[in-house]
Amino acid sequence: MSRLLASAPSRSLTIVLALTAILCGALMLSTPVRAAELLMFEQPGCPFCRKFDAEIAPGYPSSRIGQIAPLRRVDIYETRTGGILGLTPAVFTPTFVLVGDDGSEIGRLEGYPGERWFYPEIEALLDGREAKAKATAGRTIAPSVR
Repeated sequence: MSRLLASAPSRSLTIVLALTAILCGALMLSTPVRAAELLMFEQPGCPFCRKFDAEIAPGYPSSRIGQIAPLRRVDIYETRTGGILGLTPAVFTPTFVLVGDDGSEIGRLEGYPGERWFYPEIEALLDGREAKAKATAGRTIAPSVR
């Protein structure tokens, strides 16, 4: 009997530690990813890069995303990875790659979708694409008619 009583606190401690680990894991999953920077792969003469420069670039540094992930421009002819080991090379311009604090790719946006959709798309990357999934929930895509 004394052995059973002696092991009860250790079982309680094990249960508390297990629940704490589960709670910490859940909190980590619900916390948005921390971004270090947003890489913009560009090239001279790119018309979509110019459009980005006119519509988004002036206000980007003061935007919420700009505060979280400052923009770093990368000439695609100089490097397709922005000097980040393991990054999948960019092919098109502009390509926006959201990079985490640890240097890993969080996500990317190939092309410039225009002023209306740029921030929502980058926000979706930052939030783990939850915003995009919620925005498209329940929508059906009609088949194309030939």
